[in-house]
Amino acid sequence: MALRFIGIDPDTGGGNCPAVWIDDDKRELVLQGWKADDETAARTQQDSPLSESEAVIRLPYRMIDTVRKALDAAEGS
Repeated sequence: MALRFIGIDPDTGGGNCPAVWIDDDKRELVLQGWKADDETAARTQQDSPLSESEAVIRLPYRMIDTVRKALDAAEGS
């Protein structure tokens, strides 16, 4: 698997933080974030039920530029 690292939460010191990669082979974004609490996960399932292979994560607004960079990089692939 060849993941292309895009960036991490700019307000953290390195490890254990939200991060973004792109997988050009699978044409997917890969996101690491904080696991959503049960209330948030339950609310999201009202709109889109989760399968066993899915999870709800949270990313802070300060990650917008990193996510945008990943989208631009993926679009250019």
